Amino acid sequence: MRVETWERRAEIPLLLLAIAFLVAYAWPIVDPGLDRDLESFLQVASWTVWGAFAIDFIVRLLLVEGRRDYAIRHWFDVALIALPLLRPLRLLRLLAFLRILNRSAAGSLAGRVATYVVGAAVMSVGLGALAILDAERSAQDANITNLGDAVWWATTTVTTVGYGDHFPITTTGRFVAVALMLMGIALVGSITAAVAAWLISNVELEATEN
Repeated sequence: MRVETWERRAEIPLLLLAIAFLVAYAWPIVDPGLDRDLESFLQVASWTVWGAFAIDFIVRLLLVEGRRDYAIRHWFDVALIALPLLRPLRLLRLLAFLRILNRSAAGSLAGRVATYVVGAAVMSVGLGALAILDAERSAQDANITNLGDAVWWATTTVTTVGYGDHFPITTTGRFVAVALMLMGIALVGSITAAVAAWLISNVELEATEN
């Protein structure tokens, strides 16, 4: 199909753009004293990346048959493009990493799950830490005020440990927390599925050899 050909060709450029957006988003959060001209440049860069992802989706719509059905099936991509002005939701554009990993993953179920788990775990902790720091740092009585606290909180939340020594107090921060909790539950399920698939594969292989 033409859309699949386009996706293969756009895979590397999209990955590079996603990395560029990550840098543009993270730099002002990690370094609050950033030069204003550089901060403005990073904002322009992030919007440029958003425009590139919008163009990618429009091209895919033009190439595919049944555009309405395609848009409904890819509602997540529509949300990434249509909701750029909401601060917590602009991070969702970085989930293009998962889509790209899906295109490049190994052919086996276990290989795909392993790729998802590793990529999603690293991305969830990193992006969760940035998002929570962005939301909480300037809030009154906030207890997540530096990158170290943010990474620690994101790690304990994704792993579903939840020590409770750090927690969000803003509405945006709590939305981020809910997203990370759901991601943590999904990761546990994915790990369980991967282990089960590996065990079943080994049992079937032994049965065939015997």
